[in-house]
Amino acid sequence: MIELTANKAASLKSDLLSGLTVALALVPEAVAFAFVAGVEPLVGLYAAFMVGLITAVIGGRPGMISGATGALAVVMVSLVADHGVQYLFATVVLMGIIQVLAGTLKLGKFIRMVPHPVMLGFVNGLAIVIFLAQLGQFGVAGEAGWLNGTFLEGSVLDVAWVEGVELYMLVGLVALTMAIIHFLPKLTTAVPSSLVAIVVVSLLVFAFGLDTRTVGDVAGIAGGLPTFSIPAVPFNLETLWIILPYSLVLAAIGLIESLLTLRMVDEITETHGSSNRECIGQGVANIATGFFGGMGGCAMIGQSMINVNSGGRGRLSGISAALFLLVFILFASSLIEQIPVAALIGVMFIVVIGTFEWSSLRIMNKIPKGDAFVLVLVSVVTVLTDLAVAVITGVIVSALVFAWEHAKHIRVEKKEDHKGSTVYKIHGPLFFGSTTTFLEQFKPQQANKDVIIDFADSRVCDHSGLEAIDTLAERYLNSGKTLHLLHLSPDCRQLLRRAGNLVEVNVIEDPRYFVATNA
Repeated sequence: MIELTANKAASLKSDLLSGLTVALALVPEAVAFAFVAGVEPLVGLYAAFMVGLITAVIGGRPGMISGATGALAVVMVSLVADHGVQYLFATVVLMGIIQVLAGTLKLGKFIRMVPHPVMLGFVNGLAIVIFLAQLGQFGVAGEAGWLNGTFLEGSVLDVAWVEGVELYMLVGLVALTMAIIHFLPKLTTAVPSSLVAIVVVSLLVFAFGLDTRTVGDVAGIAGGLPTFSIPAVPFNLETLWIILPYSLVLAAIGLIESLLTLRMVDEITETHGSSNRECIGQGVANIATGFFGGMGGCAMIGQSMINVNSGGRGRLSGISAALFLLVFILFASSLIEQIPVAALIGVMFIVVIGTFEWSSLRIMNKIPKGDAFVLVLVSVVTVLTDLAVAVITGVIVSALVFAWEHAKHIRVEKKEDHKGSTVYKIHGPLFFGSTTTFLEQFKPQQANKDVIIDFADSRVCDHSGLEAIDTLAERYLNSGKTLHLLHLSPDCRQLLRRAGNLVEVNVIEDPRYFVATNA
C-alpha cells in the first residue's frame, strides 16, 4: 500500500514538472504559429491553452499535448488574409463540429488503415519540419528571424543568418542545453532534464548579461483571460460556403496529425488510447476555442515527445501544461519573456533527434522496395506540403503497391483428369489487379470439350473478379465448350450474371465469404 502511494506521488510530480517544461516550450511555438497564420500572438496562446486543457481532460490519449500547430496555421493564412480573423473563429467552430461528428460516427478506427511505412514517413517528415523550423531562429531578428523566417512559410533559405560572436553564443547555448538534457538523466531523474536545461541556461544568460535573443524579443505574451464571443460574421449561406472548405481541410489535418501522434505515444508508452474519443475531444476543444478567440489546434508531436520524455504519462501533465501557460499569460509574462530562445531551440533539437526514426535508415535495404519508396515519399511530401496530403498520398501509393504485388500472386495450374477434361486450378486472389493475368491464362480454342475451373485455392475479392469469371464463361460457351466452375462461394454464385448457372454446388466443400462489389 505504501509502494502504491509512493508511485502515485512520483507520478503526480512527474506530470507537474513535465507539464511545466511543456508550457515553457509552448509559448514561443504558439506565438510563431500565430504569426504564420497572420493573427495576434494571444490568438495562438489562447488556442494552446484551451485546446491543450480540453483535450487533456476529455481526449482519448493521456499524456498527449495539443495546441496551435504549424500544419493548421499554413491553411489558415489565406482565410485570414482574405476575410479576417472573425471568419477564422467561425471556421474553427465548424472544424470542431466536423471532428465531433467523425468521433461520434467512429471514424477514428480508420487510422488503422495507415501502413507502418506511412507512419515512419510521417514521423521522419515531421522531425525534419521541426528541425527546419528552428533554423529560422538563427536569422537576424526583424529581417528573417523567428517571426517570419520559419520553414512553414518557405523562407528559411532566405534567412539573413546571424554572424560572429552572436552566432557563436547562440550555438554554444543551444549545445549546452542539449548536453544538459542528454547527460543529466544519467545522474538523476528527479526532475525533467529539459526543465533543468531551460532554467540553467536562463540563469547563465542573466548572471553574465549575455546579449542573446529572448522570448520577449519574439513577442509580448501578457494578456487577460480569454472571453466568450460569438464570431462576428453574417450567419448565411455565403459565409458557410466560405468557411466550409477550410473547415473540412483543417478538420482532416487536425485529426490525421492527432491520431498518428496518438499511435506514436501508444507505442512509446506501451499503452492504448481511444481514437474515437480523441476525435470528439479535439472537436469539443476547437468548438470552445473558436468561441473564445483562439486559432484552433490539434495534437503536437514535438510537445508530446517533450512531455513523454520528461515523465508525463497522465492527464495531469496536459492539464498542468495548459494551466501553467495561462499563469504565464496572466502573471509571469515578464519572467517568461527573459528565457533565451537558444534554450528552446536546444529542447526542440533534442525532440528532433528523439522523434526521427533512425532505425528506418538501417532497414531501408532490408524492407521491400515498395515500402522503402513509400517511407521516403511520405517524408518528402510532409516537408514540402502538409501532413494530410502526405498521409493520403502514402496510403494511396501503399494500396497501389499492395495491389500490384498481389496481382502477381495469381497462378493457374493446368492438367487433364482421367475423364479427359481440361482442369484449371486457380491459386491466389482474383481482384481488379489480377484479372488481366487471370484471363490471359485461358485459351478456349486449345481446351478439351469439357473444361473445369477450380477455385478452391482462390478467392474472388471484388466486382472485377466476378466480371472476369463472366467474361471467361462467355468465351468458353461461344467456343462450344462445356464449362464447370467449382468451389465458388454462395455470394459469388448469386452475383454472377452469365456464369451463375455453370457453378457446381458442393455444400460441404464450397467456401463461404462475401465479395466486395457495388453491384
